[in-house]
Amino acid sequence: MRPYEVMVILEPALEESAVQAVINRSTEQLQSGGSTVNRVDKWGKRRFAYEIAKKMEGFYVLLDVTSEVAPMQELDRTLRLADDVIRHKIVRIPDEAINGSGRKVSAEDIDTGPDRENRRGGKDRDRD
Repeated sequence: MRPYEVMVILEPALEESAVQAVINRSTEQLQSGGSTVNRVDKWGKRRFAYEIAKKMEGFYVLLDVTSEVAPMQELDRTLRLADDVIRHKIVRIPDEAINGSGRKVSAEDIDTGPDRENRRGGKDRDRD
C-alpha cells in the first residue's frame, strides 16, 4: 500500500449535496478496491489563474489515500469520465516524504565559526 494525494476540481455551480455525492462515490470506489481514505479536505471554491473549460473558478477537494496501484487507476478512469469534474490529479507521495528519511542537516554542515569568512576566502567581503 502506498500513500497518494488526489486533488479534484469540481464544477463551481454544484450544490453541496452534489459535491458530497461525488466525494462519496470516489471514496466508496476506493474502499471497495481495498484502499483506505485517510482524510477528505474540502477547500471550497477557488479562482483559477487562467480559464479552464470556460470557467474561472472551481470547487477543490483533496483526498489523502493509502492504496495499491489498481484502485487508483480505476479512480483516474472514473474521474476522467465524470461530467462534474473539471480537472483531477493523482500524486503518489514518495517514501522519503513519509518516512522522513530525507537528508538531514548535521551540525558539521552549518558553518558558524568566528573565522568562517577566512575559510571561505573572503568572497562576500567584496560585495559591499
